[in-house]
Amino acid sequence: MVALVIAEHDNASLKGATHHTVTAAAQCGAGGANEVHILVAGSGCGAAAEAATQIAGVSKVLVADAPHFADGLAENVAEQILAIAGSYSHILAPATAYGKNILPRVAAKLDVAQISEITKVESPDTFERPIYAGNAIATVQSSDSVKVITVRGTAFDAAASGGSAAVEQIATSGDIGKSAFVGRELAKSDRPELTAAKIIVSGGRGIGSAENFKLLEPLADKLGAAMGASRAAVDAGFVPNDWQVGQTGKIVAPTLYIAVGISGAIQHLAGMKDSKTIVAINKDPEAPIFSVADYGLVGDLFDVVPQLVAEID
Repeated sequence: MVALVIAEHDNASLKGATHHTVTAAAQCGAGGANEVHILVAGSGCGAAAEAATQIAGVSKVLVADAPHFADGLAENVAEQILAIAGSYSHILAPATAYGKNILPRVAAKLDVAQISEITKVESPDTFERPIYAGNAIATVQSSDSVKVITVRGTAFDAAASGGSAAVEQIATSGDIGKSAFVGRELAKSDRPELTAAKIIVSGGRGIGSAENFKLLEPLADKLGAAMGASRAAVDAGFVPNDWQVGQTGKIVAPTLYIAVGISGAIQHLAGMKDSKTIVAINKDPEAPIFSVADYGLVGDLFDVVPQLVAEID
């Protein structure tokens, strides 16, 4: 069996989610061992392809380099995947906006059922995935000839470095012209990217206002942490949408997650409960967040957070 991983990249470097997806792909073979190829579709993407060759467990990197792949338009990338899909038993991509945009198109054209956001590989045809906001785990068995899969990266360790895969330049599919790239607005921050951060300080509705969110900045600065938020805080306009952690936001699993003023709605817990250590600060001792917290502190966050910063100093 040979699995194909669709690399997420910016033409210059790979996104971390690709490394986690490689780990899942390697487990899709009989006995938990599988040959893994990576497809890097981009424009001037040599650096990203070189990074892919260095991932342990990858035997071949396929490079499709053409101008119409420059911005990762889903229609064009899907067409490229379909051109080579016949050689693979499994096609996997990260369960990010990138992967979720591309693979459903591939599954539809192949007339197979996509298996979404897997968290465990049981066997080459059987996988686990969360349902009902993570409150239940479904075991899914597929009889399709090609398994099209998105991978929840937080459930798999990142593949190590040290590989030396071969590079193969492949014939590129054409620009099918169904979409055009117009522009991109990037949120710039000196803090770590939320889904890749080892430490996250997150605030909820209990923070009270956008101004009050600044209370969390010294704590995040001291810890070198990314900042996140619950959906309630985002919907209230306290912080930007890209800070949202949860079922309808970003799924994270940092080493340390500090939840401040977050009650712990089920949708939020679904996005962060796999964090290695969870610290909750809330004045309500009955808040659901305490049910998943490793450490809980019942108190007024406006008193507790400054004290915590002082203790770190």
